[in-house]
Amino acid sequence: MATVVMEQIGRLFINAQQLRQIPRLLESAFPTLPCTVKAADVPWVFREPHILAGYRPPDQSWRYYCLTLFQRHNEAVNVWTHLVAALVILVKFRQVAETVDFLRDPHAQPLFIVLLSAFTYLACSSLAHLLSAKSELSHYTFFFLDYVGVAVYQYGSALAHFYYAIEEEWHVRVRGVFLPAAAFLAWLSCAGCCYGKYVSQRLPKFVHKLFQVVPSGLAYCLDISPVLHRIGACSQTGCTDPAVAYHRYQVLFFLVSAYFFACPHPESWFPGRCDFLGQGHQIFHVFLVLCTLVQIEAVRLDYGSRRALYERLHGDLAHDSVALFVFTACCSALTAFYMRKRVRALLKDKEE
Repeated sequence: MATVVMEQIGRLFINAQQLRQIPRLLESAFPTLPCTVKAADVPWVFREPHILAGYRPPDQSWRYYCLTLFQRHNEAVNVWTHLVAALVILVKFRQVAETVDFLRDPHAQPLFIVLLSAFTYLACSSLAHLLSAKSELSHYTFFFLDYVGVAVYQYGSALAHFYYAIEEEWHVRVRGVFLPAAAFLAWLSCAGCCYGKYVSQRLPKFVHKLFQVVPSGLAYCLDISPVLHRIGACSQTGCTDPAVAYHRYQVLFFLVSAYFFACPHPESWFPGRCDFLGQGHQIFHVFLVLCTLVQIEAVRLDYGSRRALYERLHGDLAHDSVALFVFTACCSALTAFYMRKRVRALLKDKEE
């Protein structure tokens, strides 16, 4: 018996020794990353108001910036919030696909588009926050890509709300203009954000924000109008539709996220203390993710419970809406590409 006990203790000792080797193995597998630097050590375009440290040094290898996914820096939380959410959307995609025939049911196409657009904006945002620190051109390029993802998601949301959440009374008022206007405002949001970023060095920070907030705000007012009308109608009749509860949370989470996007709080109250955790943009990311997740759940419920209504209202509209989605995405991508060319020429003139 004593021999058996001693053997077990010896095995535990060996396992403990192996566990102690893990940090060394990780250190040898991943090269030592350069320390983060202060705001004064990076170009102006990388600096965020009231964020004084935690910046990654520019002009490193692409491998370095990929490995900073596991480093502590002032963009790490922004990367992980949307990266994890993108993975959650993929899981949700698979779950929905088990009960929804995206290929054969044309009325499922808007549901597919909102899931695809949600994953797109989350993935583009993660890439922008992870890789934009390499150079000034990379910074502009990846954030222009981020704005394309936002435009795609704006139209995807508008389509899902118009297709599944709308009431017949609101459909009669907006059916001829809603989707074309949503596509135009989604593109305008992308163009405004790209142009605001392009001229940001020559304008005050709050003016740069206006180029982002105003077009996006107009797009949101249109996109959410079917949902607000539905919530109002439900409140008047006292309905107990579970999808409406999710829609209410969607609106609430978006409004909170919009506040933290527009206002640099709490870092403006505590400069230098929110460099790594607690930035307003990080809070914006969290609430926007919550908004997206409850929105998708609401749309999924509407798809299952309101089929008789949206089949009657929309007919063969699904195919046209898919074409408009592709058109909006292409226009936004071309706009971002054009603005990148302008930035590249500007940076080249600066070097000369």
